[in-house]
Amino acid sequence: MFHYKPLLTSLALSASFIVAAPVANAEENTILLGAAISLTGKYATAGNHAKVGYDFAVDKINAAGGVKIGDKSYKFTIKYYDDESTPARGGQLAERLINQDGVQYMLGPYSSGLTKAIAPVTEKYKIPMVEAEGASRSLFNKGYKYLFAVLSTSEQYLASAVALAADVAKANGKDPASVKVALAFENDPFSLDVRAGVIDDIKKHGLTIVIDDKLPRNLTDMTATMTKIKALKPDLFVVSGHSKGAGTATRQIAEMKLSIPMVAMTHCESADLVGKYGATANGYLCATQWAETLTYKDPMFGTAAEFNAEIKKTVAAYADKSVPYQLAQASAAVYVFKDAFERAGSLDKDKVRDALAATDLATFYGQIKFSEAGNNTAKPMVLRQIQDGKYNVVAPTAFASHKLEWPRK
Repeated sequence: MFHYKPLLTSLALSASFIVAAPVANAEENTILLGAAISLTGKYATAGNHAKVGYDFAVDKINAAGGVKIGDKSYKFTIKYYDDESTPARGGQLAERLINQDGVQYMLGPYSSGLTKAIAPVTEKYKIPMVEAEGASRSLFNKGYKYLFAVLSTSEQYLASAVALAADVAKANGKDPASVKVALAFENDPFSLDVRAGVIDDIKKHGLTIVIDDKLPRNLTDMTATMTKIKALKPDLFVVSGHSKGAGTATRQIAEMKLSIPMVAMTHCESADLVGKYGATANGYLCATQWAETLTYKDPMFGTAAEFNAEIKKTVAAYADKSVPYQLAQASAAVYVFKDAFERAGSLDKDKVRDALAATDLATFYGQIKFSEAGNNTAKPMVLRQIQDGKYNVVAPTAFASHKLEWPRK
């Protein structure tokens, strides 16, 4: 059985207090991966989910014999620093991992903003980075050759919620133009890309925007937006502000007793809306990269359902709550590195980079195949709805395990 330290304390140390790890080499039979990750600060909740996913995959792969290159086997190990949810800090720590700790292969940080800060550093030193938590499409128009992302890009996150709202209107004999939409987004690269995708689909389906707000920087108070919602009574409220924003929106919708037929947001699972807010969150639509009901599988982790069950069994923090997709995609990133090392047949970082570029891998998280720009083009987003405390896939139809409940209870 794998054992993990408490999420909020494990390795959440200042860089100045961490002893540099030795460079991985053939004599040690280890492969050193580096990661600057948000263990404190506003992204700490999701950052810690990602760290658990990295650690789980490393333990699982190492227990199964590690990475096989030729007639040798190598064990993964990860060197962590806490980037404190600060892009400038993330860039500094990436430099430290490469220049002082000898890291030749990087796992990504949490959030698009932190990934944007680190990618120029890994590119400068030609260090392959497989990232699992930076979805902004703006990461993939810079011509980077060493950046690879296992997740779907952010403009896809909530687009299907707009299509659902249009379909509901039509099913009830109404023109989609009569559907009033309220938007509230954090002013960060990820959320603004989510907004761009939503705006494109609103134009495509002909819905009407009545509120278009930027969320306050600290994400602790959305009263201004909620007051507008109370007055204008939108049919659909779309919000994206990472885990903290999801929690604030859910709390304040309940506090102000707002009746909104359809609410769609990002980061429901990582914010633990069901655990923290109970029935208040029923009916919410939640964008997700992965769900345990999907029919994905691989030889290492098994099916999506088996991965989910093993996390719940071995990591106490998830025993009675939904496993967030941030955790699953972090594990998938480590698995992608294993596959690339073994296909490269080498520890040479440029050969590993070329193997990563040629990835076409079936995993418990979904198919992973990188475009020339480094984004995953093979895996769709899905939309889950909280129904009686359960996260059930309701869109797209091809992946749905349950029917949409509308209006939300």
